[in-house]
Amino acid sequence: MTEGFRVKTNWDRVSEAEVRRAKGIPVSNISDVMSRHFAAPAGLRPMHRAGVMAGPALTVSVRPGDNLMLHKALQMVRPGEVIVVDAGGALDNAIMGELMLARGVHSGIAGVVIHGAIRDVESIGQQDTPVFACGVSHRGPYKDGPGEIGLPITLGTMVVDPGDLVVGDQDGVIVLPRLSAGEILTRAEKKHASEEAQLQSTLEGAYQGDWIDQTLNRLGCEFID
Repeated sequence: MTEGFRVKTNWDRVSEAEVRRAKGIPVSNISDVMSRHFAAPAGLRPMHRAGVMAGPALTVSVRPGDNLMLHKALQMVRPGEVIVVDAGGALDNAIMGELMLARGVHSGIAGVVIHGAIRDVESIGQQDTPVFACGVSHRGPYKDGPGEIGLPITLGTMVVDPGDLVVGDQDGVIVLPRLSAGEILTRAEKKHASEEAQLQSTLEGAYQGDWIDQTLNRLGCEFID
């Protein structure tokens, strides 16, 4: 076994039903019910024109500035999967551009997350296939390896296992562990419904903010006349 230079070819994935449910829930609400503790780095921003992202993760780790394993992942990806690449957050070399994205689109990917840089942002910004990245560089990548596919990776402090549920919108990216995705989604759906009701109440002028002074008093805030 060669740690750091491996390709795993099979793993379990979240269900299609869970993917469909995730598409209707804002990332912020999912984050809220996960204790606001799990999130990809805030620097991972949407680079595409519009659209939400949800699908099981195809995990890839690469040496910063090298995309050999991403090329292999594009050969392996299944329709509906999200390719998630740990490139160390490095921004000196682009890991992907419009040509590689076109291959993914042809394969039916649900999106791409690059913890690193991309290029060809004008073209990518005119497309609706979700692409999240940390930055942009015109400098192309190397293709020497090493790297891994189908094994756990990290995006900052967030661990991503292959088959986990990856969700992204204009607020960023979050990952739900495969084994608990359904239960998390149930809590997030309730949270979203509650916020929708609160928004409607606010628009009707019925917002109640009693909790604010109650909290300030409980924390010992001094009010001065």
